[in-house]
Amino acid sequence: MPRRRAELKASRARIVAAPDQARRGFERDLHDGAQQRIVALGLGLRTVEASVPPADLAVRKQLDNVINGLAELYTNLQELSRGIHPAILSKGGLGPALRALARRSVVPVSIHVDVEGRLPESIEVAAYYVVAEALTNAAKHSQASGVAIRVTLAADALDIEVADDGVGGATSEAGGSGLVGLRDRVEAVSGRLAVSSPPGEGTTLTARIPRTASADPAGGQPA
Repeated sequence: MPRRRAELKASRARIVAAPDQARRGFERDLHDGAQQRIVALGLGLRTVEASVPPADLAVRKQLDNVINGLAELYTNLQELSRGIHPAILSKGGLGPALRALARRSVVPVSIHVDVEGRLPESIEVAAYYVVAEALTNAAKHSQASGVAIRVTLAADALDIEVADDGVGGATSEAGGSGLVGLRDRVEAVSGRLAVSSPPGEGTTLTARIPRTASADPAGGQPA
């Protein structure tokens, strides 16, 4: 029976990790392929624009419109790639990634992150999506005026708390909230997720992920 449970846990971890790997690959392909190509095209068009006589205003205007369109496309692809897999999480670690989430939140956020150094990738990704989903739900459903995020690293576990002052009434079993999939993600790294949301008293989402969840199901290593 213990062996069977271990096999089920490993299977769940692989299922959760597979789309993360795909997103990372897609983000790299966008950055190294399409985005760099757009930059090269923009620079080439600027060179062409510089060779157009100043009196030929119509051509210069057309070129300028195309170049500006490429710049907008580049920005759109940047936003898309961040949504696919947060590059700042891969490069900077959990603290900078969570602070970036807080800055982009439409609901005002206070944040305290006490995490030094890097954690295994599977833990960082799980923690990132706990906070991201909590902020998304707060913006969509809570009618909150503020959200408080607290992430601390103890000797044995990473503790996450996201609390809003909204209307409450959320449930981890609500199919449209994303919390069901989030629970699977956290449990795949041996963690536990809980939601407290009394009606009229706001919602608090907590997660505890053991630091012993260091074996990355995809075989990755902490950065």
